[in-house]
Amino acid sequence: MRYDLIIFDNDGVLVDSEPISNTILAAYLSELGHPTSYEDSVRTYMGAALHRVHDVVLEQSGRRLPEDFDEVFHARVFAAFEKELEPMAGAPELLEGLAADGIAYCLASSGSHERIRVGHRKTGLDKWFDEKRVFSSQDVGRGKPAPDLFLYAAERMGVAPERCAVVEDSPLGVRAAVAAGMDVYGFTAMTPAERLQGATRLFQDLRELPELLV
Repeated sequence: MRYDLIIFDNDGVLVDSEPISNTILAAYLSELGHPTSYEDSVRTYMGAALHRVHDVVLEQSGRRLPEDFDEVFHARVFAAFEKELEPMAGAPELLEGLAADGIAYCLASSGSHERIRVGHRKTGLDKWFDEKRVFSSQDVGRGKPAPDLFLYAAERMGVAPERCAVVEDSPLGVRAAVAAGMDVYGFTAMTPAERLQGATRLFQDLRELPELLV
C-alpha cells in the first residue's frame, strides 16, 4: 500500500444517499419558492455542507431560508434514509478488506455527524466506523471545497497529508482534496468524469479501488 491513510467521502461513495437527498432538497427548495430541479441540486450542492445551500440561495434570490430549514430538511432526509438507503455496491466488501489488511482508513463528510450515524446504522456500515474514524464539516466550520476537513482528518489520524488518498465523487470534494495536497480518486458512478478534473485517477466501481491504491 503506497498510502498510510485512505479518507472516504460518505454520501455517494459509501452510501447511496445522493439521489435521495438531492430529490428531497430540490423539492423543498421549490416548495419554499426557489425553483430547483434534481439536476440543479446535484450540480450545485452535491458534496457540499448545508451552509452552502443557504449561501447560494441568499446570493441568487436575496432571501434567507427559514430558520428551521436545516431541521426540516434533515427530518425529511432521515425518514427517507430509514426506508430507502442502501450501501453503495462493493462498499461493505471494500471496508472488510481494508480492515482485514490492517490499512488505516477514515471518513470525512460534508454531512452532519447525525446524518452519518443514521445512514451507517441503516446500511450496516457502522460496523467499520467508530467515532474515532468519523469526521464531519461540523468539526471544522468550513466545508468542501476548503481543504480544512481533510487536513483535520489527517491530523487526527496522525498521518501527513501527502501520505493520504481521498476517495471522492463530487467536484467540490476533489477540489478540497487537491487543496489539501492529497491524491484523490474520483468515483464516477454518479458524476461524469469531466466534472472531476484534478483527480489523480478515476474509477467507476468500488471493486476497482484496491488495485488502484497499491
